[in-house]
Amino acid sequence: MVYITSWDEFVERSVQLFRADPDSTRYLMKYRHCDGKLVLKVTDNKECLKFKTDQAQDAKKMEKLNNIFFALMARGPEVDIAEVTGKEQIEAQPSKKGRGRKQ
Repeated sequence: MVYITSWDEFVERSVQLFRADPDSTRYLMKYRHCDGKLVLKVTDNKECLKFKTDQAQDAKKMEKLNNIFFALMARGPEVDIAEVTGKEQIEAQPSKKGRGRKQ
């Protein structure tokens, strides 16, 4: 269990691991508030990939990885992950209106 330092390598290898054996692959997230560290782990009981970060901007990357795994699980491992982005969620949210007085 060695931590992968590159985010892009972690995502690429995680997707390959899931596509190789989707039934036994699992994805875990662990956040330690006292340390401010986030650990992501993808394993299929034979190979284990881990990524550790303490950067707040990596939360957006984690959300994108979640969307990729949701698409792979829902649509099957053959889905093209290039079409999966975080923009779908942003467009689905209703726009917020001002908090001023109603007229």
